[in-house]
Amino acid sequence: MFTKILIANRGEIACRIIQTCRRMGIATVAIYSEADAGARHVRLADESFCVGPAASRDSYLRVQHIIQAARHSGAQAVHPGYGFLSENDAFADACAEAGIVFIGPPVESIRAMGSKSAAKTLMAGAGVPLVPGYHAEDQAPGVLQAAADGMGYPVLIKASAGGGGKGMRVVQSSETFLAALESCQREARTSFGDDRVLLEKYLQQPRHVEIQVFCDQHGNTISLNERDCSAQRRHQKVVEEAPAPGLDAEQRAAMSRAACDAARAVGYVGAGTVEFIVEPGGAFYFMEMNTRLQVEHPVTEMITGQDLVEWQLRVAAGEALPLTQQQVPLNGHAIEARIYAEEPEKGFLPSIGRLVHFRAPLASPHVRLDTGVEQGDRITPHYDPMIAKLIVWDHSREAAIERMLKALGELQIVGVGHNIAFLSRLIDHPVFRQGHVDTSLIERAGNALTSTPQQPPVEVFEVAALALAAHERDANAREPHSPWDSADGWRLNGTHHRLLAFSAGDQSVQVRLGYAGPHYLVDGVHATLQRLSSTRSRVAVGDRSSETTVVRLEPQVHVFLRGVHYTLTHVDPLTHAGDEEDVQGGLTAPMPGKIIALLVDAGSKVKKGQALLVMEAMKMEMSIVAPADGQVLAYRCAVDGQVVEGASLVDFEVST
Repeated sequence: MFTKILIANRGEIACRIIQTCRRMGIATVAIYSEADAGARHVRLADESFCVGPAASRDSYLRVQHIIQAARHSGAQAVHPGYGFLSENDAFADACAEAGIVFIGPPVESIRAMGSKSAAKTLMAGAGVPLVPGYHAEDQAPGVLQAAADGMGYPVLIKASAGGGGKGMRVVQSSETFLAALESCQREARTSFGDDRVLLEKYLQQPRHVEIQVFCDQHGNTISLNERDCSAQRRHQKVVEEAPAPGLDAEQRAAMSRAACDAARAVGYVGAGTVEFIVEPGGAFYFMEMNTRLQVEHPVTEMITGQDLVEWQLRVAAGEALPLTQQQVPLNGHAIEARIYAEEPEKGFLPSIGRLVHFRAPLASPHVRLDTGVEQGDRITPHYDPMIAKLIVWDHSREAAIERMLKALGELQIVGVGHNIAFLSRLIDHPVFRQGHVDTSLIERAGNALTSTPQQPPVEVFEVAALALAAHERDANAREPHSPWDSADGWRLNGTHHRLLAFSAGDQSVQVRLGYAGPHYLVDGVHATLQRLSSTRSRVAVGDRSSETTVVRLEPQVHVFLRGVHYTLTHVDPLTHAGDEEDVQGGLTAPMPGKIIALLVDAGSKVKKGQALLVMEAMKMEMSIVAPADGQVLAYRCAVDGQVVEGASLVDFEVST
């Protein structure tokens, strides 16, 4: 077994690998970009090396810098994690040339599956069922459009070297094909350095079911059951579960056989995932094989009781698989929810900032949180916006759903936008509960999943008022013997009352707070607040008592009560709002990023919702659209230019 490995990755997966290595007594070497110098994976590793500036292309994708770090550290092997160089055959080759073990499949297997077009041809020869499509080498736009027209719409354009939902577009008509192709190729070039695409007939309301396979160097190949990854938005997985609901033993066996056949066809070694599209009638078709550990591997670990990272290490070290196919367990049900820094109500726009407050559910055999960040860390625009993965296990799917909803309610994040409320609505959706999820559920459910939060009950405003009053007392307790620093509301001739005003959306509430010695009066009712920590308190108003967390981020007050996160604004009469923001006539960058394309000419008249330009941030493309019918007067940005958050992008005149 290895005594030291280098982890060629960052964030959650790097921390996950370190966890297993520590348990096995293997020393770890982290790499990091300048932006990640203080990151959690760097803090956890035994040693670390900087490999370049913040941009991935200048750091985490610099093969020779990483090989040099591995050599200098004396690492015997490199674990690539997922993403970045994990499926890069040139990196695997460079490891071999340097005499360093690549903890992954042979280079030939990566190459065989690296091109989705070539992989489909190979799978057809192995008898694995395929979706009808175009997988040829001719990439001329006219040839591709003719193939799509002949196939019939809708069709799916997919980056041949892609993965992780990047470089994919669903096209509904011939008229929109070329624009979608250009966008897909542009994203593919940026993400993978390869703009080749393939086309597939887009199946209506299919399921996405994948098989976890493992192969060793002794000719053994097994399946570790399946995962259902149908809950997706923008072709990116959001919630995964194992086993797949409604999949019977016969179909599981058939899909497992096909997956193992696919692995054997390319001489596979290590952890791999064979992804299938499953039609409502049960027919399944090969999509692709990911030649790495998947983001969603924890659900497989939960139902099998196995550590897949340990399996990877042992197989790479030449050991045989620890189980035979007949010994692979399938116990209970596991669900994983991906926690992203994003704002679902704004079209899932990524969010950046510092994690002012980050509290996880209590870890147990039933609940697990895999993360690469801690409270105080920053979510930057340089990398994927995933904060963590929340994984739960229980004896049945119904129990696992309830456990997940409870765990989501206990997960607390302040400082960046997040998708926790969205995930709760999704998992509580009747279609999800019934196990009838398909890849278009999130799109169909729409506003039911991304709507603005519910109006807070009066109790939430009362808790916020008490927390602010208690904070004032704490802040003014530096000189307990000075009457001028007292914040207990003392008055010579009776109880002092004050009004504390808050707003939440269209809701405005005033709480009449009175001071009664060490306690309070809320609208005349006796109230107490007992500190449990700097943010947690037990609050009692009359006969009603509850434990709550309150985080102040002026002017916002974040209240976590009974599993719901409420965001209030404290309306301080002594604070002036200042000049009103004048946004008429301008469109600004929602976050730092790079301008990819200007879609209309300056001077053009446009319709409301028409895309004006495309920018890239946090590995995602986003369109800036016209807020109303009007005219683009001028651009204040240029293609390939970097812009900061709030930068003026377009001078825009609304039609009158």
